[in-house]
Amino acid sequence: MVVVNAMGKLCPEPVIMTKAEIEKGTAELEVLVDNDIAVSNVTRLLNTKGFTVDLTRTGNERKLTAKKTSSGEAAPAKREELLAILVAHDVLGGDDKELGEVLMKAFLGCLSKLSRRPAVMAFMNEGVKLVLPESSACGYVKELEEAGTKILVCGTCTTHFGITDKVAVGTISNMFEIMEMVTGADNTLIF
Repeated sequence: MVVVNAMGKLCPEPVIMTKAEIEKGTAELEVLVDNDIAVSNVTRLLNTKGFTVDLTRTGNERKLTAKKTSSGEAAPAKREELLAILVAHDVLGGDDKELGEVLMKAFLGCLSKLSRRPAVMAFMNEGVKLVLPESSACGYVKELEEAGTKILVCGTCTTHFGITDKVAVGTISNMFEIMEMVTGADNTLIF
């Protein structure tokens, strides 16, 4: 069994290291990490690639034991054009923060009502503040997620702002997964 030692590695290194091992054709592996965000990110990657995952914790070490059981996600028969939105600010527009907050809330509100919503929305930098319960726009982000939009929230950003445990919607993610989803879309909007 191959061991991927990602102890002490910052996001997204544990995911990148694990993906590299999967691409070599490894069918059984152990991934060692030292934080819960890495556990979540690596587990999600392994599951999408057809692995079952067991977690054991010993002190600060988290060991993910993974075994390939299927070929992973099946490709859709007919693919609709995908839109991704990368949100890097908690306001929309220029220098007027009050107006910017109103515009961002209106933008997300309108987006949640469209018949064709984005496939993925990624929140980074100050944009992560929009997925907090006290954000006036959080309800619209929840509506988007409930309608099928994948909501990814940068774990490095939530850690930086000290808000990881307050995130009310979406999945705490990493730069690698966010970039993979955003660059895999047919069209991308950045705010």
